[in-house]
Amino acid sequence: MKNKLKSINLGPEPQPKPTPLFDPAKVFLGITPTGWCNSDDPFLDLTPPITYQHILSEMALTGFKGCQGSPKFPTDMDTLLYELGLRNLTICEPWVGTYFTIGDTEDTKKNFHDQLAFMKAVGGSKVIVVAELGGAVHQQPVFPLANKPVLNDAQWEALANGLNELGKIATDNEMLLCYHPHIGTAVEKLEEIEKLMKLTDPEHVKLLLDTGHLHYAGVDPLVVAGKFSSRIKHVHLKNIRESMLHESKHKKLSFIDSIKLGVFSVPGDKEGIIDFDGIFKKLSEDGYEGWLVVEAEQDPNKANPLKYAKIAQDYLANYMK
Repeated sequence: MKNKLKSINLGPEPQPKPTPLFDPAKVFLGITPTGWCNSDDPFLDLTPPITYQHILSEMALTGFKGCQGSPKFPTDMDTLLYELGLRNLTICEPWVGTYFTIGDTEDTKKNFHDQLAFMKAVGGSKVIVVAELGGAVHQQPVFPLANKPVLNDAQWEALANGLNELGKIATDNEMLLCYHPHIGTAVEKLEEIEKLMKLTDPEHVKLLLDTGHLHYAGVDPLVVAGKFSSRIKHVHLKNIRESMLHESKHKKLSFIDSIKLGVFSVPGDKEGIIDFDGIFKKLSEDGYEGWLVVEAEQDPNKANPLKYAKIAQDYLANYMK
């Protein structure tokens, strides 16, 4: 009588580890505070509100070396540098909103100069992130994809001229102006990114690759990485929960309500659908150097910030040599 062998379920095949691609002396891992709190919506916070010391400590605990600024952080430079130094952290980017398309040139320039001076004082990063916010709706209670500003020829010219001027100032100060295509603003779609890159000076105006904002707008981040590799000097890593993005678009939710729903997550989250492996391989092939910054805008009451920071760090560590 033949023995009948029962099949044994050994579970799913183990996935091979990603290939290390980036030299940690040239590519650095950062994270923004948006998993802990949100500058676009101060009500996205814990009760009682989370402290900046708590945020910085959890960033350092999970192994990140830099972070974006936050309204919660100290405005006194000595205090800020002390708190960062305690945790071996630096500021890897400031955020500068420009308003060239609505004629607010002087305030835009002043804000840029202030952030330029701030970053030179902090050290550790040469990047200044900018986005045109004239007419932007990402903070408004409207569906952003249908209500974003659309620029006329004069506004495109004003934006390009303004960015070229600020970019030249940055270059003269050995810094990099990196433009951030952003949901709810005038530059979010592929054709708008292409137009902005065509109108601006490649020597002075660089590009920020934000995987989540691009996918949200229906743009393949890998396509952008391929078309503009020579100008990409800063990267934001957002993952997308596709089912929630679909629900968000179906219900025509605002950008803030989409965040609350849970559209965004971190690299390494199994619920996410962004192909980071392909993007990282493309960036590596093209010799990318600079910051890879995790930016998962989440509700900390639903998504434990420390847990998700650790998921991201554990995932990204596989790509570091």
